[in-house]
Amino acid sequence: MQYLFISIVKARGLSQNESPIVKLRTSTHCVRSKPASYRPGASPDSPEWHQVFALGHNNKTDGQLPNAAGNIEISVWDARSEQFLGGVCFDISEVPVRDPPDSPLAPQWYRLESDAAAGQICNRVSGDIQLSVWIGTQADDAFAEAWSSDAPYVSHTRSKVYQSPKLWYLRVTVIEAQDLHLSSNLPPLTVPDIRIKAQLGFQSARTRRGSMSNHSTSFRWIDDLIFVAGEPLEESLILLVEDRTTKEAVLLGHIIIPVSSIEQRYDERHVASKWFALEGGGGDTGGAGCATGGSYRGRIHLRLCLEGGYHVLDEAAHVCSDFRPTAKQLWKPAIGVLELGILGARGLLPMKTKGGGKGSTDAYCVAKYGKKWVRTRTITDSFEPRWNEKYTWQVYDPSTVLTIGVFDNWHMFGEMSDDKPDCRIGKIRIRVSTLESNKVYMNSYPLLVLLRTGLKKMGEIELAVRFACPSLLPDTCAVYGQPLLPKMHYLRPLGVAQQEALRGAATKMVSLWLARSEPPLGPEVVRYMLDADSHAWSMRKSKANWFRIVAVLAWAVGLAKWLDDIRRWRNSVTTVLVHILYLVLVWYPELVVPTGFLYVFLIGVWYYRFRPKIPAGMDIRLSQAETVDSDELDEEFDTVPSMRPPEIIRARYDRLRMLAARVQTVLGDFATQGERVQALVSWRDPRATKLFIAVCLAITLILYVVPPKMVAVALGFYFLRHPMFRDPMPPASLNFFRRLPSLSDRLM
Repeated sequence: MQYLFISIVKARGLSQNESPIVKLRTSTHCVRSKPASYRPGASPDSPEWHQVFALGHNNKTDGQLPNAAGNIEISVWDARSEQFLGGVCFDISEVPVRDPPDSPLAPQWYRLESDAAAGQICNRVSGDIQLSVWIGTQADDAFAEAWSSDAPYVSHTRSKVYQSPKLWYLRVTVIEAQDLHLSSNLPPLTVPDIRIKAQLGFQSARTRRGSMSNHSTSFRWIDDLIFVAGEPLEESLILLVEDRTTKEAVLLGHIIIPVSSIEQRYDERHVASKWFALEGGGGDTGGAGCATGGSYRGRIHLRLCLEGGYHVLDEAAHVCSDFRPTAKQLWKPAIGVLELGILGARGLLPMKTKGGGKGSTDAYCVAKYGKKWVRTRTITDSFEPRWNEKYTWQVYDPSTVLTIGVFDNWHMFGEMSDDKPDCRIGKIRIRVSTLESNKVYMNSYPLLVLLRTGLKKMGEIELAVRFACPSLLPDTCAVYGQPLLPKMHYLRPLGVAQQEALRGAATKMVSLWLARSEPPLGPEVVRYMLDADSHAWSMRKSKANWFRIVAVLAWAVGLAKWLDDIRRWRNSVTTVLVHILYLVLVWYPELVVPTGFLYVFLIGVWYYRFRPKIPAGMDIRLSQAETVDSDELDEEFDTVPSMRPPEIIRARYDRLRMLAARVQTVLGDFATQGERVQALVSWRDPRATKLFIAVCLAITLILYVVPPKMVAVALGFYFLRHPMFRDPMPPASLNFFRRLPSLSDRLM
C-alpha cells in the first residue's frame, strides 16, 4: 500500500508570527500540523515540528496515487491571525520512491515562496523550511508514528505489539499457628473455629477449620492455597488469622509478606518452611490494614514458593496458544515460525453513526498467540479496510491455536468514549497443527457474532497464514510424543475447579496489564480474545456438544448397521465373502492384527481425497447458531446473578431441570450396566451367580477339549446365520443380563 510521506522538521528566518503551523494540501487531502515548539534559547523565527504525515490513496486497481500527476502544496501559516507565511510546491510525479532497507531520505532546506496563483503575495513571506518528501509503504519505519490519512487519531489508532505479563503460581502452604490470643468469653467445651484468610490483590482464599492440638493455642491445617502473581512482583501477600467461633469473626493477627521476597522454584524440590510473627489483631476481619502493634500476637508456620514449573493458563484449555512453563530455563527450542498476514476486510457493517446519520466503522484487528499480542492500525470510516500488515511468532508446540479478532474502535475519540467499549465485529481461530509445513494459505473467513437477536454476519476478513518449519521432520514429529503440559502439571496436578478459578484471575491480570498500555487494549477485547466466558452455561452449547458426541459415535453406528446387514443377508455375495474372510482369519490368527492395521491404512488413504484445503474458521452448524431459540440466546447473554424477572427465571429453571433429568437418567443407565456386570460374581442374586459360574465352568471344559479354531468358527457362523434360522425374540444371554440386579432399587 503506497503512501506519500512528508516529514516536516523545522523552519528558520520566518516573519514575525505568534504560532506557526504547516498545512499540506493535495487533490484529495488537506491536513495541518501540530503547533510548533521552540528549543530553549532558540530564536523566535526558528520553530520546530518534527512531524511525519502519511497520505494514503483510494485507488485500489492500479496501486498508484490518485494525484500522481498533481502537486502537493506545503505552506506555513500563523495559527492566530491566519496569515500566510510562505510555502513550497512539489510535483508528485517527481517525488522519489523509498523501499526499505534503504536509508531514510535526508531532509533539505527549501526557500519559502509566495503563492502568486492564489493571490498570496505579501511582504511577510521569508525564510526557509526543512522537510523531506518521498513515496513509501506501511513497511516504512516512519509509518509507525506518522499521522496517517486513514488513521488520523494517532495515539489510539497505531499498530502496536504487546506482551502479556509473566505470571507465576504462588503456593501458600499453611501448616500451623501457635500462641494465639483466643477470646476468654467462649462457652465451656467449645472448640474454637480458627481459619486463615490469604489475600493477594483482588484474590482471596480461606483455609478449612484448623484442628486443635494438645496445646490449647496450637492449630494445624496443612492446606495449600494457590494464587496467580504477575511480574513485576510488587504486591504483598496478606494473611489474616480469624476466629470464626462466634457470629462476628474476630481478627487475631495478621502478617504482610512482599511477594518479591518469596523463593522461586522450577521443579519439585523441597522449599524450607518458616515461622512468621503475627502483628495487630483484636478487631474484626476487615482490619487487614490495621496498625501494626508491637505486642506479640502469636506466630504462624508457612511454606511459600513461586512455582515456575507450571504453565499459568489464561486461555480456555481447548484453544490454548501456549503451553510453556513460567520459568524460561525450562523452555524447549522453537520448532518453527508462524507468519500471519492481515490483508483486509470486506463488507463490514456500520457500527456507529456520525453526523447526519451516516453509518461508519473504524476497524482494527487483534491477533494473539502465546505471550505476544499484536494490534493493527485502525482504518477510519471504511467498510472495506486494508491493513496489509505482517506479524510472526515463534512456535513451540503445533497443538496450539492462533486467535484473530476484529473490533470497532471507540477509544480513539478520547474522553467521551471512556465508558464505551470497543464493539466486537468477529473472531476466528486457526489451529497451527492443521497447517501444512511451509505452505501459504490465503483465504477469506466470515466474521460471525452471536447477539441477543441471533447470529449475525458482520463481514469477511482476508488472511494469509504460513507455518514455516525449518527443522527436520523427525524433530517436528517428536513433539507429538511429548506431554502437552509441563512436568509439574502431572507430578502435582491442580484440580479442574481450582485451575478454572486461577484462569479467571490470570485473565483479569492480563486485562489490567494490557489496559495500562498505550494505546490500551480494553478489557472487553482481552476477555473476548481469551474466551473468558467459555464455561458459562448455554443451552446452545449443550446441544452443540451433544451433536458432537453423536457425530463421534456415528462410525460405531455405521459399523453396527453394516454388521446387521451382513447378518440379515441383505447382500448374499458380501455375506459369503465375509464368511470366507472370517475363516481365513480364524485359521491364521496371526493375520488378524496386520489385517486390522491394513484396513485403517486404507481408510486413511481413502480419506486423503477429502482432506481440508484451507484452515477452518467458525462453523455455524457445529455451533448450533442457526437454530438457536431467542429465549435461549437471552439466557446465554444474561448476567450472573440474573437480571431477569422471577417468572422468566422460574421457566428457565424448570427447563434446566428437565434437561438435567434426562442427563441423570442416561448416567443412571450407564451405572446400571456396570453394576450388572459386577453382579455376575458378587452373589447379590445367588441363582444368577450359580448359573453364570456353571456356564463359565462348562465353557472352560469345552475349550479344553475342542480346538479353539473350531469354537471360533462355530460362534462366527452362528452369529452370521441366515434369518430363517433366527428367533425374532431376544437371545437368552441378553435376557439373563437384563435380569441381573443393580443398585438402582436401593436409591431413595
